[in-house]
Amino acid sequence: MNTLANDKLIETRNHLLNEINLLSYDEFNKKPNSNEWSIAQICHHLYLVESKFTQAIEYGLKKIDGHETERKNIYVVSDKTVKLNAPDMVKPDVEPFEVQKIIELLSNSRNSLMTVLSNVEDSSVLSEKSAKHPFFGELPIDQWIDLVSIHEQRHIEQIKDIKLRIATSN
Repeated sequence: MNTLANDKLIETRNHLLNEINLLSYDEFNKKPNSNEWSIAQICHHLYLVESKFTQAIEYGLKKIDGHETERKNIYVVSDKTVKLNAPDMVKPDVEPFEVQKIIELLSNSRNSLMTVLSNVEDSSVLSEKSAKHPFFGELPIDQWIDLVSIHEQRHIEQIKDIKLRIATSN
C-alpha cells in the first residue's frame, strides 16, 4: 500500500476519533430526528463497512485471475447531495452504544484492515485485483482502500452537522 493511502487512513480515523471522543452518552446516541442515525449509529455503520471492506479486499487479493478492472469515480461518495442507502449488512444496530465501545470496535476493524494490507508483498496487485462492490461493481483493491477514507470523511462531515444541530437544539 502506498504511503499516501496509509497516511489518509490514519488522518481520517484520527479526525473521526477527535469528533466523538468527548461526546456524552446522550450526545452520542441522540438521533437528530426519527429518519436519521445517531452519531453512535453512524460510527457503528463505519465499523461494519470497514469490516466488510476488509473481507472484500481479502477475497479480492486471493482471487487467482488478477486482471485490471476499470477504475471508478469513487469520489461520488463524498458528494453529500448524492443519497446512498446502506445495504442491510452495514446498517447499524438501533440500541445505544458507549463511546468507548465504538472506539474499540473501530480500532478492531482498522487493525484487521491493516493486517490484511501489511501481508501484501507486491503493492502492484492492489490495482490489478478487484472485488465486487455493491454500488460500483468490480472495483480495484486500491480503490477499495481509498474508499475507506472517502466514506469515513463523508460521515465525519455528517457527524459535525449532527453535533451542531444537537448543540443548537438544547
